[in-house]
Amino acid sequence: MNRKPYPSDVEDDEWVFVAPYLSLMSEEAPQREHSLREVFNGLRWIVRAGASWRMMPHDLPPWEAVYQQTQRWLRAGVFEAIVDELRVLLRLAEGRAAEPTAVILDSRTLQSTPESGERAGYDGAKRKRGSKVHVAVDTLGHLLALVVTPADEQDRSQVRELAQQVQQITQESVELAFVDQGYTGEQAAQAAVEQGMRLEVVKLPEAKRGFVLLPRRECKFICVSGLK
Repeated sequence: MNRKPYPSDVEDDEWVFVAPYLSLMSEEAPQREHSLREVFNGLRWIVRAGASWRMMPHDLPPWEAVYQQTQRWLRAGVFEAIVDELRVLLRLAEGRAAEPTAVILDSRTLQSTPESGERAGYDGAKRKRGSKVHVAVDTLGHLLALVVTPADEQDRSQVRELAQQVQQITQESVELAFVDQGYTGEQAAQAAVEQGMRLEVVKLPEAKRGFVLLPRRECKFICVSGLK
C-alpha cells in the first residue's frame, strides 16, 4: 500500500480467508480499476467509522466504487456465506458439531440517524427512537440470523422470521431457543413450534437491575457488532 494503514484494514490472514468469497471476477480482469483488497478496506472503514459514503478518505478508492462493489457483494450473498462458513469452522475448532441444536434470540435498539427514514420507531422500554436489530446466535455467540425493524416492533413478533432463517441455515438442526421475558406469549411459542423448535424463557432475578451475567448453561449472549 502507498498509504498509512487504518485500524480497520483487513489483515493478511483475514484476506486469505475472505478473498475467495469476494472475487466475483478475477483480480486481473481488465474492467477492475481498483484493488479488490482496497475496496474491501474502504467498506471496512465505513462500517467501523459509522460514516456516510461520501466521507470516504481520499487515500482509499472512491466512495462510488466501494458502494457499487458492496452492492454486488450484497446481491451475491457473499457476507452470509462468509459468516456461515466461519461459524462452522469455529464450532468445529471448539469440538462442537458443525450445526447447533440450541440458539439464543435477543434484540438491540439502535439510536435513530437521519438515514433511518421510515425504519425509525420509538422503543418505550429503552427510551430510544431508531431501529431494532433482532438476532439469533448459537450458544457460542456466533451469528446465525438477523432481522432489522423499527424500534417499536415487539421482540415476540420476530420469532417466526428468525426461526425460519435459523432452520434454513442450519438444515433444521435447532430444537431449542433461549429467550428473555420479551418473548413470552402463546403466539411466540407457537411460531417457534411451527419451525420445529421450543422457546425456553430465562428469567432474571427480580431484585437485580441492569446487566446480569447468567450461568453459561442457561443463557449466554454475545453481541455480534461486526465482522473481523
